[in-house]
Amino acid sequence: MSPKKLLVVIDEMEVGGSQRQIVHLLTGLDRERWQPELLYFRNHSFLIERLKDAGIPVHLVPKRGRIDTRFLRQFAAVLRNGNYDLVHSFSLTAELWAVVAKAMARVSTPLVASERNQQVSKPRWYWPIKRFVITRSAGVIANSEAGAHTTAKHTGVAHAFFDTIPNGVEIPAPLPEADQERLRAEIGAPEGRAFCLYVGRLVPQKNLDCLVRALALLEPARRPWVALAGDGPLRSHVESLATAAGVRDDLHFLGERSDATRLMQSADFLVLPSHHEGLSNSLLESMAAACPVIASAVGGSPELIDHGRTGLLFPSDDEAALAERIAELVADPERRARIAQAGREYVSATYGIPTLVARTTAVYERCIQRNRSWQQSAGLVSRTAEDSRT
Repeated sequence: MSPKKLLVVIDEMEVGGSQRQIVHLLTGLDRERWQPELLYFRNHSFLIERLKDAGIPVHLVPKRGRIDTRFLRQFAAVLRNGNYDLVHSFSLTAELWAVVAKAMARVSTPLVASERNQQVSKPRWYWPIKRFVITRSAGVIANSEAGAHTTAKHTGVAHAFFDTIPNGVEIPAPLPEADQERLRAEIGAPEGRAFCLYVGRLVPQKNLDCLVRALALLEPARRPWVALAGDGPLRSHVESLATAAGVRDDLHFLGERSDATRLMQSADFLVLPSHHEGLSNSLLESMAAACPVIASAVGGSPELIDHGRTGLLFPSDDEAALAERIAELVADPERRARIAQAGREYVSATYGIPTLVARTTAVYERCIQRNRSWQQSAGLVSRTAEDSRT
């Protein structure tokens, strides 16, 4: 039996949660059963090189402007010439243009849509478009129950149509203390002071304003040294807010990093103050790295964190509560160690990449079979033709 051809589509390949999950998924597939490829529209990052190094074909189809007919023709040509068994899109724009390109290419390849976030504060046009996509898809994979529930509610699509598959994470080997000390010195973290880390994009969703306000509530002696690993359009805004709040010297911008896991292994704890999340890769990776986490109780985070045991939660946008959680971990290294161990053990047992790959490919197989059965019942393909493919 020849491998099934899979095309994963996403708009941007910057360093983000969905992008890292794509790399985990595609590099984890059994190549005797699957032949994966990636198509993206913009924003190259080191993740593309990881895919290429793994022998995975990558298609860059640039999109310019809202409606780009050249982009659509190129996208349709990839679909028409690729003879794919399944297309899996990882964002709303990727889903929408995949539907359009499929129609232009006149191919019946099944599409799997995604729900990667708990989309609460979206414009009114978002949900009709999402419904348009889902009703033209063979299935939807959500990475959290919260995201699946919210999308089902707002689109009117039955919850049973969704498969919830949590993100997967690699479990790293422990980082020697000497390497931790070397990395802390490299980024300027002072000795004898708690090191608080944030990993992610500097965008409104992540609610870094709340972190800045929380730091300002703490007495200088109780503040951690905070490093932000990531980049984005809000960098200058966060810098200005920190200056106005009197905590600019406590906040350090590392930019985009390819060594996020090592940073997590070297930090005393990680903070994620988001307005909304699906199932956060930063939280998963931090827990896998034995770095205690503090997160806002939104989206899939309460599904991941058992408050007080595997991490700490606080109400979204409540800077006083966040300041209290930060102060608790700054003051208690033994509690940090207990939370770190419990978090790593839980994630190791529940969120491994082999589990992600197995559950995702099971959905793929079901959608492919459902599509073939529909084609046969509609007389679009013969059973003999299908048998000859396998």
